[in-house]
Amino acid sequence: MTLQRPVRVLTDSELDILELALGGGIPNPARGEVPNGTVLTDAENAPLARVDGGLVTALKPFAHTPGPQWDPMVRIAPAQLRTELTDAAALTLAEPPTRGDIDRALAAFAGHRGQIVVVAPAARGTVAAGQVGAAGLARAAQELAATLRDAGHFARAVVLPWPKEKSGETLSVGALAFAEVVRGCGAATVRAVSDDRPTDEQRRIDALATVRRDAVNQLYMPAQAPDIERALAGVGRRGVVVLFTGLSGSGKSTVASALRAELEDDGMRTTQLDGDEVRQFLSRGLGFDRASREANVERIGYVASLVAHHGGIAIAAPIAPFAAARQRVRELAAEAGAAFLLVYVSTPLDVCEARDRKGLYAKARAGEIPDFTGISSPYEAPDDADVVIDTSVIDLDDAVGQVRAALVERIE
Repeated sequence: MTLQRPVRVLTDSELDILELALGGGIPNPARGEVPNGTVLTDAENAPLARVDGGLVTALKPFAHTPGPQWDPMVRIAPAQLRTELTDAAALTLAEPPTRGDIDRALAAFAGHRGQIVVVAPAARGTVAAGQVGAAGLARAAQELAATLRDAGHFARAVVLPWPKEKSGETLSVGALAFAEVVRGCGAATVRAVSDDRPTDEQRRIDALATVRRDAVNQLYMPAQAPDIERALAGVGRRGVVVLFTGLSGSGKSTVASALRAELEDDGMRTTQLDGDEVRQFLSRGLGFDRASREANVERIGYVASLVAHHGGIAIAAPIAPFAAARQRVRELAAEAGAAFLLVYVSTPLDVCEARDRKGLYAKARAGEIPDFTGISSPYEAPDDADVVIDTSVIDLDDAVGQVRAALVERIE
């Protein structure tokens, strides 16, 4: 009898910790009662590592998404960073530098003759409003390194995975700070780009969040100012519902997640309705017969339309096998005054079945899973899709680019 290994699905922060640990940046991060043999997976259930004897061992590479923070020349393992940092200076970058930060950094390194490595943290997942995400920090690090090179220095930019939160249910970095990890990689000196920032400059940065409110209060009487501010808060891009449809294993969730990450990096308010989470919370109790599947998709469409009604971008990637349910989502978006984008991920059945990471197709063909789309339940391929992509013939960057181009046309 084959023993079933325990599985832990990691959060985005825990994935950052795992990547950092497997790259040699921090000690073993497993904590608590993590049973030996536990397999650590991402949200797509891809097995990434296994815990044995309290230590984590890699099973397969991490999935990459589009964006400068995933450039292999920028996202390097801490073990490789040790080579880069030997007798070098590290300049850490937790936020985009101001003009003053850059001038002060140039002055601080005026007489430096060695290598300068600009190191930025790269966290997965969403960022809080007003914060710059991993892609923005990667771009800022590359621009700062280029400025240093223009000034005659030997400089390069790198990013390290770093969790937004310092702990998780399974993995933890403990009390380690980002500068400590960089120093532990062998840097001769570690300096933050915001070091020596004047109090007045920091005060101006902090005030950016209230610039509009202050301007409204100066222009209008106190009784009218709140109404004006609320009205201005609604000014922006038109909301949009992006519905991905396709067979299990077609790649729709991967493209949807990469699209969300790229849009958020550009400051667009984006909500992704994950299929497993929807089934757990919104559609708990529904089965997989036709009526239940249509109800599940309609519920997704309703929530997505609420998000889009308020100017947000809602991305969902259920299988959505039936045309009637997809049409209902389109109608809900229109009723909410939002744009709608239907993306058909047309990856052929044989390719989807060959991927079959969860073994679902094999179980369906063996009769263990009834009503499985593509095998024992039909899939009605859309003839009204706004974008059609086949992930077996185009790469992730191209797929995201096509969807994004169509989305921008609808919101601008």
